[in-house]
Amino acid sequence: MADATIRNYRASDAQELNRIAVAAFSQFQDVYEDWPTMRAIVSKASALSDTGEVVIAESDGRLVGGVTYVGPNVAKAPFFDPAWPVIRMLVVDPDCRGKGIGRALTDECIARAQRDRAPVIALHTSPIMTVALPMYLRMGFAKVQDAPPLFGVPYAVYTKAL
Repeated sequence: MADATIRNYRASDAQELNRIAVAAFSQFQDVYEDWPTMRAIVSKASALSDTGEVVIAESDGRLVGGVTYVGPNVAKAPFFDPAWPVIRMLVVDPDCRGKGIGRALTDECIARAQRDRAPVIALHTSPIMTVALPMYLRMGFAKVQDAPPLFGVPYAVYTKAL
C-alpha cells in the first residue's frame, strides 16, 4: 500500500474524518432519495467512536481514510447478529482512492475481530458501492441476507469466516 499508516482515532481527527466521509459519499448524492438526511448521518462519522473503535489511515501527515470496528456483543443494527463484530462506515478520501487504503482499513478490522476471537466478521454495503463491494467479495465476504434499504438504496449483509 502507498505510504499510509493505520492508527487509532484521536478526538482531534473528528472534523477531518467527518469531511472525508461526506466527500466519499457525495458521489452517491443523486442515488439516495433523501441526500440531506444521509449527508447529515455520514457527516457524523466520528460519533461512531462512542460505540466502536475508529481506525484512521494517515499519509504524509494527513488523514486519508477511516473505518469503525464494532466488536462482538456490542449494540448494533438489528439485521446483524449481536455476536458478530461489524465493519462500519469505511471511507477513503476520493483524492486517495486506488492505493489500497480501503483494503488496509478492512484488514485492520479483520485483525481486531481475530483479536476478539470472533468466528466471523460482518458488514453491510450496497451494489452502488462499485469499488467497495467488489473489494469485499475479493477479500472473502459473502452475502448472507438483504438489509433494509437506506433512503431508497438497497443494502445487504455480508460476512467473512475468520
